[in-house]
Amino acid sequence: MTQTVAVLGTGKIGEALLSGMIRGGRPAQKLLVTARRPERAAELHTRYGVEAVSNAEAAKRADTLILTVKPQDMGKLLEELAPHIPADRLVISGAAGIPTSFFEERLAPGTPVVRVMTNTPALVDEAMSVISAGSHATAAHLQHTEEIFGGVGKTLRVPESQQDAATALSGSGPAYFYFLVEAMTDAGILLGLPRAQAHDLIVQAAIGAAVMLRDSGEHPVKLREAVTSPAGTTINAIVELEKHGVRAALIAALEAARDRSRELASGNS
Repeated sequence: MTQTVAVLGTGKIGEALLSGMIRGGRPAQKLLVTARRPERAAELHTRYGVEAVSNAEAAKRADTLILTVKPQDMGKLLEELAPHIPADRLVISGAAGIPTSFFEERLAPGTPVVRVMTNTPALVDEAMSVISAGSHATAAHLQHTEEIFGGVGKTLRVPESQQDAATALSGSGPAYFYFLVEAMTDAGILLGLPRAQAHDLIVQAAIGAAVMLRDSGEHPVKLREAVTSPAGTTINAIVELEKHGVRAALIAALEAARDRSRELASGNS
């Protein structure tokens, strides 16, 4: 808690991390933020009591830099930061698809870099943040990163070679569930339910199913079978899902997301 942490490019995810660190006991005086728009910087200062500074000033003063800008903006940001970051600073990247080597090549030799893919449930402290070490990051750097991101959900360490898969599954994952809820809500309307009722039914079913998956320790197949009676309503629905190739479509969708993450890493915007 004695180290100064700077969040650069403080959008929604950056603000969620900021809020999580403050709730976790880190003093606002030990936090710096940067934002593209002055009014956004002023808003963060008013809301959290943190100091808003330039990117260069953050690089000079912070012990840990959390880079939350979009992947296509990362190269330009590193050009701005590189002259000001000593090799003993920890750099944490939250940009999809960009490997730690991208940062190591542009920063001082030996700079520790940690790559993190989190997701939007960080806004409600239910994130899944997947963490990978760069060439110079130590166990202490990983632990420090886990402390920061643990304030907004769960963390998981993986080899960096698995980051693109984690991005496809977890980073983009909430969008798949929203898509499914949207489709099921439309189906509920087709079956005669008002939209609000259909939405409430589906959301609570999703929350209940997620809690059961998390807390029971059971395989999803076993939980599904507990709902699936012989010749009942559920099995008829599942047969239709299989007929329409929903399982295959999900697998293909995840592969497409993984491939896009790899494209981002290669610089194809």
